[in-house]
Amino acid sequence: MTPLSRIQNKVRERDYYLSSHAEEEMAEDSLESEDVEHALLNGKIEKRLTHDPRGTRFRIEGPVRDGRTIHVVCRFVDPELLVITVYAL
Repeated sequence: MTPLSRIQNKVRERDYYLSSHAEEEMAEDSLESEDVEHALLNGKIEKRLTHDPRGTRFRIEGPVRDGRTIHVVCRFVDPELLVITVYAL
């Protein structure tokens, strides 16, 4: 299973959580959890950030419901997916 497929499965199963930082950034950009889900389900891995001892982070670029594009940075914290930050481009 590819990392993107695994991320999308976690979103479909609602087996993810948002960090407090992600929630703060979402509020600043007027984004809701449904926007993050939409971007993760319809986006692509734009970058893999591999130089972190806590594990690989994935930067997903995807659309939100109002047409904007956002980045979602996440990592697997088995068995869940952690959304670290979210920001509009």
